[in-house]
Amino acid sequence: MDGYLELFLKAVIIFCACISIICFIRAVIGPTIPDRILAINMIGTQMIIIISVLTILLKEAWLADVAAVYALLSFLGVVVLTKIYIGIYRKKHAELFGEEAEALGTHEKDNANEK
Repeated sequence: MDGYLELFLKAVIIFCACISIICFIRAVIGPTIPDRILAINMIGTQMIIIISVLTILLKEAWLADVAAVYALLSFLGVVVLTKIYIGIYRKKHAELFGEEAEALGTHEKDNANEK
């Protein structure tokens, strides 16, 4: 492998590792749950990039399969976390605004019946 290409690929791995550490800090600090979900998604994407670069650097084709499986698992993990967050958000929203929403819904039904 060309010396410059190998040096570039190693630099990409180091850069992605640094970005992953920054994203991990964002996932821990927050401040909101969507920030944390986004940081976890970005960490997964950076790991996929690192595995893909290692595939080229080490000339091991099976690592591409590992990257594909990791991509699927990362995607499913983010979908599950998002689904849980949406459920929690809707539950909080219903507790805070449930009475107002019910009153608004009744009012809209009354307006529909008048027409």
